[in-house]
Amino acid sequence: MDQNTMIIIVAIVIVGAAVVMGFLWQRQRSTRLRSRFGDEYHREIERQGSLSKAEATLAAREKRVARLHIKPLMADDAARFANAWRGIQTKFVDDPKGAVTEADKVVGEVMLARGYPIGDFEQQVADISVDHPDVVMNYRAAREIAEHHARGTASTEDLRQAMVHYRALFRDLLESPSTPSDSETTREHAGRH
Repeated sequence: MDQNTMIIIVAIVIVGAAVVMGFLWQRQRSTRLRSRFGDEYHREIERQGSLSKAEATLAAREKRVARLHIKPLMADDAARFANAWRGIQTKFVDDPKGAVTEADKVVGEVMLARGYPIGDFEQQVADISVDHPDVVMNYRAAREIAEHHARGTASTEDLRQAMVHYRALFRDLLESPSTPSDSETTREHAGRH
């Protein structure tokens, strides 16, 4: 075998190895992103219409959130927010519209206290999706109902559903298993009357 043939064979092997390594890297990246983002991964693919664009978007989200310095709540802040949430849930019985408005406000305050920037809703959702992919759909659904509420087109059942969605996000953001459930809050409220 002459030297030129050997060089060509080595080049083919190197290119082939690079292609295989690239394929394996892409596959591993896809698996990692799918695992981290769950339903949000599939939603982004559908929204972008392209796997590569969706994965690039999700990877960019990860990088952005990594620079935000998201932190857990201090114990006193968590207790203050949990107490505020209990008050909101109690208020829902007499003022569902006001409770939903307050729930949106408190969720925003928790996000801000954790280090998430507040502002553009779509950016908030993108940021939340990195660390809270299981509840980001709840945030979207709750906000949509809150917008219907602002236009006067949300029923009491819609508002109740918004509260359920906000509660799921709130609990995940609070990172506190000791937040009382609705049934506990309802029992406490009923016991006072």
